[in-house]
Formats: sequence, structure tokens, C-alpha cells
Amino acid sequence: MSARPLPASTPAAQGVDAAGIHAFLDAVEAAPDIEPHSLMILRHGHLVASGWWAPYSPDRRHLLYSLSKSFTSTAAGFAATEGLLRLDDPVISYFPEFEADITDPRSRAMLVRHVAAMASGHLEETYATSIRRDRDEIVRGFLLFPPDRDPGTVFAYNQPCTYTLAAIIQRVSGQSLTEYLRPRLFEPLGIGETAWLQRPPGRDLGFSGLHATTDAIARLGQFYLQDGVWEGRRLLPSSWIAEATRAHISTADGTREGAQSDWQQGYGYQFWRSRHGYRGDGAYGQFCLVLPEHDAVIATTAATDDMQGLLNLVWRHLLPAFGAEPLPAESLATEPLPAERLSTEPLPGTADEGLRRRLAELALPPVEASPEPPALGDDWRGAVFAPEDGECPQQRTLTGVTVTADADGKGWGVSLAEDDELIEMRLGATGWTVDAGGPPTAVSGGWTDQDTLRLDVLFLETPHRLTVTCSLPDGTFTVRWHTTPIHGGRLHSLRAPVGDRV
Repeated sequence: MSARPLPASTPAAQGVDAAGIHAFLDAVEAAPDIEPHSLMILRHGHLVASGWWAPYSPDRRHLLYSLSKSFTSTAAGFAATEGLLRLDDPVISYFPEFEADITDPRSRAMLVRHVAAMASGHLEETYATSIRRDRDEIVRGFLLFPPDRDPGTVFAYNQPCTYTLAAIIQRVSGQSLTEYLRPRLFEPLGIGETAWLQRPPGRDLGFSGLHATTDAIARLGQFYLQDGVWEGRRLLPSSWIAEATRAHISTADGTREGAQSDWQQGYGYQFWRSRHGYRGDGAYGQFCLVLPEHDAVIATTAATDDMQGLLNLVWRHLLPAFGAEPLPAESLATEPLPAERLSTEPLPGTADEGLRRRLAELALPPVEASPEPPALGDDWRGAVFAPEDGECPQQRTLTGVTVTADADGKGWGVSLAEDDELIEMRLGATGWTVDAGGPPTAVSGGWTDQDTLRLDVLFLETPHRLTVTCSLPDGTFTVRWHTTPIHGGRLHSLRAPVGDRV
């Protein structure tokens, strides 16, 4: 199915000041701890700005981490609307095979609405404990871990809550979340191909692991902003949209500093309340920001540990850009355009046109290094490197690095080994070299001196960058993750699931 493009407009026609978007781009690119990957801004139902920092691209699916939860919440809304689940049912009622095992009264009192709102009564994350208690059935392990307080009284960000909600949906529908959402949400909204990590095989993870494009994030946000209506057709009741996005449980700690945190404004059904509007969010800067007061949606993907810092830049620069009336862009044009083009195409010589050009040219800076070794070139040919002592916890599963040279000596390649599996990549003279032979990657690097080779590897379907540094005198390599992958597995798993490889 070919998705219909989102309605497009110029920022000025929708009352958005391009200078504010420029200021946001300046700030996010200058922030040392933020690596932006994509940005989409919708205002009054129109796409007014979109850009991807190359080598990331519009058609590339991106691991959303916990932003996946908001898609799971949406599936719960459909299931509730269809009468497949009821929010006031005890969770245990959907798993009668565990009935005899679950004896704690608080576990038995836990309702579907409690797990939807991260209000199971536990005071901390229980994922690791749930797996230890039952590795084969996480829901049973979760229910075997008695809550610390009565369900519905306290908040704890707790992955098994969402996993259990997802398991209920998949049990009552007889389908994976992806299969269930395809005709109900993905196809009506024009969301293209998605992929979801599964555990066990056949059961989408729910709390994380969804791979989707930035466009999919933007469409989800616009769907909620439009109160569950898409192209004039109501897909979800207004009552569900309101319930899912209001605060059901407090997340505040009562401190003055907490009042400035976007994680202490309350929690809905797998949506966070924000200082402005509400949002779905995922680790390292995957955001779906819904701003009803501005009739706007902002979608981002990124790689950062400073998620609050990224939100602060949105609030500081983008919110003031949303005006109440269209801006007089026509008066800034250096040449006239037909009336039918005034609201859909940037006018030459305007701030909108300058923004369009800038968004089209976004790119992550490459590694500053020489494409050829400054000396000892022959020593680098076929050089093999082993992990430096003490690298095991950080290096993940990387067991060796080999540097190869072309026969004519005009090009270089690098192989990363995970035991008997290889990720092979070419070093380009400039910029990033994209390779889709294994997990989709882009590599940039070269020699920082005659003894040292550095390469940065972007795993393009994730928010993860790996820096590999090889030392010729020592014959060893070190690695550093800029954002550490959360899900287990090998380097080859850092991609969207394909077929039965989940």
C-alpha cells in the first residue's frame, strides 16, 4: 500500500516562524550530547518542516524503544472499543492458567487499567525479576512478584506492565500487535512497513522494539491531535483519546526541580504528560509530541542520553515559533508566485525557502581523519586486531577487527568479527559510506595518526553509534558506544526484524 503524503504547507501559511525552526536546528546541532536523526513538524494538519540528518533518511525505519508503548496503548483502545478487553477486569482473569499460582491479594486485585497506567503497585522496575521468576512466561513472573502497594496508588515505570497489556491484547485478538494494528491503524493512517521485536516468537514485545519511520510517529501524533479521526473517519472514540492522554497517576516528587521535569507531569495510558501537551517517548530521544494548545505535532528521532535537554530546546525555540495567524510570507518574496502556490511552496527569497534548503542539506559531520595511513601503509594491510584487555563488558560481542587494502592500494575496508559472523564495510574518502549488506550501517573514519585507525559505525535502524579504535603497535582495538543498546544480542541484531528473525 502506497501511503498518501501528509498535506504539505509552508511554515508561514500555518503561522509558524521559520526563524524559530532555524534556532532549534542551530541549538540541537551545537549541543555536544545530542545527535539528531530526524525532525517533522505539523501545524493545523499540515507538514510544515521535515528533515533527516544524512545518512539517516525518510524511508528508514528507526527503533522507537519505549515510544512503542504508545502504539500498544492505541491497540488497547481498539480492543476496548471492540469489547475484547475491559479496563476494570482483573489482569489475572485473562490468564486463567495462572489462577492457582497467583495468591497475593494485590496481584489478584491488579486491573487492566492499572497496568495501562504504570500503576501496578510496584515501586520499581520489575522486568529482570519477572524474567528470573519465569523466563518462558514474563506475565506469570510479573504476577508472581507481589506489588509493594495497592494497585492504582503509586507510579513506577515498569516494562512488565506494558508487556502484560500487550499480551492481553494479543491473546484476546489472536494476533500479534502488528497484525492487529495493520487494518485498524497502520493502513487507514498510511503508515508503511513496520517491524516489532518479539518475545517469545509470535508475541510482539509491546513495551519496546517497534521499528517505524519518523512519518509513522508524526501520523500517530496527528491522529491523537485529531481526537481519533483520520481523513474524516472516526477510528477511535473521543473518550479513549481523552482517557489515554490524561494523567491517571502522579509522577511528581514534589520538588521545585521536579516541576521543571517533563517526566514529573503525570502519566496516562502509555503516554506521558508534558509541561506542554503530552507525548510518547522512547530512549535516546524518540519523541511524539502532541501540542493541542498549538494545534501542532513534533516528531523526532535522535541519539542522546539528555532527553530532557532535547525537550528543553523544543520548548525554548519551537513553541515561540507557533503563532496564531499566518505570517505575511508573500510580502517577503523577491518574485511573484501564482496564488495557488502561496500556501504550498516556499517563496523565493523568504525565510521559508531558506529553511527548506537547510532541511534538505542536513547531515551528521563525518569523522575527522585521513582516508589513508600517513605512514606504515604496508603494515596496515591485513592487520588483525584483538580486544584490548578489559574490553569485554563494553565491546558487546565484537571479537576481532581486520583491516584490508584493495589490490591497487587506493581503498580500504574493515571487517568487524563476532566470532564467525562478519560485518564488512568500506572506508570512503569523505562523508559516510552506507552498507546494507548486513545490519544497515554507515561508516566514517580513517587514520588519526600513523598508529591509530578510528571508525564510527552508525547502525541506521537504531539510535546507536559505535566508535572502534585500532592501535597498530599494540595490535588491539577498543570500542565505545555513544548510546548503549538496551536490548540484548549481537551487533547483527541492531536492525529491524526481518521475516522470522525477531
